[in-house]
Amino acid sequence: MNKTAIILSNTGTPDDASVAAVRRYLKQFLGDKRVITMPAWLRKLLVNGIIVPFRAPRSARLYQKVWTEKGSPLLSYSQSLRQKLQQQLGDEFDVLLGMRYGNPSLESALQTVQQKNYPNLILAPLFPQYASSTTGSITELVHHTLHKWNNIPALKTIAPFFENERFIENVAENIRKNNPDNYQHILFSYHGLPLRHLRATHQGKDCTHFHCTKEMNHQNVFCYQAACYATTKLLARKLNLRESDYSVCFQSRFSTSWLSPFTDEVIVKKARQGVTSLLITSPSFVTDCLETIIELGDEYKSLFLENGGQEFQWVESLNDQTNWVSTLKHLILNDVK
Repeated sequence: MNKTAIILSNTGTPDDASVAAVRRYLKQFLGDKRVITMPAWLRKLLVNGIIVPFRAPRSARLYQKVWTEKGSPLLSYSQSLRQKLQQQLGDEFDVLLGMRYGNPSLESALQTVQQKNYPNLILAPLFPQYASSTTGSITELVHHTLHKWNNIPALKTIAPFFENERFIENVAENIRKNNPDNYQHILFSYHGLPLRHLRATHQGKDCTHFHCTKEMNHQNVFCYQAACYATTKLLARKLNLRESDYSVCFQSRFSTSWLSPFTDEVIVKKARQGVTSLLITSPSFVTDCLETIIELGDEYKSLFLENGGQEFQWVESLNDQTNWVSTLKHLILNDVK
């Protein structure tokens, strides 16, 4: 039987929570030309000489807070997701895990595909909304690797699923578990991006030219911001939310030249306006990691309480939930057809 290989791919994680391991991970991650878009020599100088030496010790301390006996949450959830998806798909498929940075690496997953001579390969980047620095980077690496092979399998890539009805229902159900009616306001917080990444998507123009916060159209089909707003609108409709019930914001910024409004500033603003209870969710993450567990669940909670808020609840990601496994199976089988 000719099996089909499936590679589930996410950003990745350090091998352990030590400063040395985090340093290696950050060098690989931030050294990606699609993550920091500047000339190679300048990127290397900035990353190796400035960012990593200062950031690695702090990031290591944060990783130590979330590290478990199974390793990082992102890796352990991803491994469980792979196993559960394999069980649901059966013997016609072999499900592999390949992280863009760190281990198990995307390169090692591709080596397995080559060694076992799979005639078909399905690539599943686990990012609902497309961005050049995530889905684009993974796709580029796979294409770059495959073109060197003598025997190249038929390749299909799962499309961004930010509007997929099953995905929207999965996220909405996660939110419902936290009784959203008990909170005065809901924040839909997405991972931020540099504004220059968005301008590159639009051939140098700003998102305002393409109504990216209002609609999806043929001109902004690859726009990350447009996809985030589209996801939010579908979730709001599913949850029967009014526009005044929620806000869209962007977290994990490195500078003011990133997508806004910034989540931390929105949290402070809402608290000072008299909002005492906030529910926060991040539909750009399907797997919990440092940015959700620590940034959303810890740092932002403290920020809200320090500014007068009283109740703050973070909604966990889909992780390895059965309904998400079924959705992923549907996306893969639908793509095969």
